[in-house]
Amino acid sequence: MELTPGKKLASTVCATEVIIVRPPGGPVSVECGGAAMVAAEEAPDEGSRGTVDAGHAGGTMLGKRYLHEASGLELLCTKPGAGGLAVGGVALPLKEAKPLPSSD
Repeated sequence: MELTPGKKLASTVCATEVIIVRPPGGPVSVECGGAAMVAAEEAPDEGSRGTVDAGHAGGTMLGKRYLHEASGLELLCTKPGAGGLAVGGVALPLKEAKPLPSSD
């Protein structure tokens, strides 16, 4: 699956949905809850979902951005869920806000 800006991805194990803000520089595997994410239109129904892997149960937060620095991938959470986001099995941290310059 090609990861392009604006593409919506959904988890196959929880309610998490994200949108790609900045695509990666190369091919990567985006995961949630220990399972690969799919295009939002291909997401399984709530009763058909798998289970979140205990090692990847960090959860996602609505409106927060997640960054994979090595590839440049940036995701925005549009629907929170129980699974944590990862790329190639490595958990994605929240993107840190840039400090504003002080106004004297």
